[in-house]
Amino acid sequence: MDTDFAGDPDDACALAMLLGWNGVDVVGVTTVADPDGRRAGYVRRLLALAGRQEVTVAIGAGSSLTTGQPMGTIPDHNRYWSGDPVSVPEKSTVSSADLMKRNLAAGATVVAIGPQTNLALLELESPGALAGVPVVAMGGWFGPVADDLPDLGPASDWNVQCDTRAAAIVAATAKLTLVPLSTTVGVHLTRRDLPRLYAAGPVGQLLARQAVAYCDDERKSALASAHLGLPADLLNFHHDPLACAVAAGWPGVLRQPVPLSASTDGAILSYTQSGSGRPVDVVTAVDGPMFTSAWLRAIERLGDSDVIPRLL
Repeated sequence: MDTDFAGDPDDACALAMLLGWNGVDVVGVTTVADPDGRRAGYVRRLLALAGRQEVTVAIGAGSSLTTGQPMGTIPDHNRYWSGDPVSVPEKSTVSSADLMKRNLAAGATVVAIGPQTNLALLELESPGALAGVPVVAMGGWFGPVADDLPDLGPASDWNVQCDTRAAAIVAATAKLTLVPLSTTVGVHLTRRDLPRLYAAGPVGQLLARQAVAYCDDERKSALASAHLGLPADLLNFHHDPLACAVAAGWPGVLRQPVPLSASTDGAILSYTQSGSGRPVDVVTAVDGPMFTSAWLRAIERLGDSDVIPRLL
């Protein structure tokens, strides 16, 4: 899992889901947009809360290949996490590139739920490293969406737009599956899910806390009020959890192979259908209620373990 963890809390929702998903072995987590290692520190905190400290975490790229600038911010610690400040490791015991190489050699699938900078750097440093590698990326926009859903457009696809050079490199090399924003707007975390999360142990309680805080910070309730296709009690979208479920082989989506090229118009990168494009699997539809059920079951399964809630 390659992640800009501790920004939008759906990264935490995604990691927790994978940890509780039957048949999935999380062999490593690499962080991106992580210049000071704080994102990796928060990953380790969630892993400790879940009793899974054995999962290797490596700090990855801190800045965009496209702009050379840092990517993203981390919200207020006290509101989203509470407790002691996160412990920032001085350095990773293994580099993100080496961790990826090791796990790819063992047959791992990469699920990229942040900017694709780490993957692009791996390919630049070792040309051919991504050839044939299964990469499931949360990114892309293939509109239009239904009239009662938000028409966000490619510019809202933060994972891609904050490092368009990296996204283009991955699109040109990896065996890519895209789980686009235009599909993930159909999967939701809602207030009616909170009782099951609060009852699902310390990880579920943390996810509930962060979802409520993020909903307030990002005014998700106002967004839901403006679009009848969204649940009235919307807290957040399950962008990253859906990408992780696709990587895990969850059957509740429709995939379509499409020949795509990554092209830029000004600063915006779009994936466009082209006869000369590379074949990319695009997730075009999702059974939203089925996904909510699968996600909650995974969180509850994780909560069934005998983990002492030390960190809340």
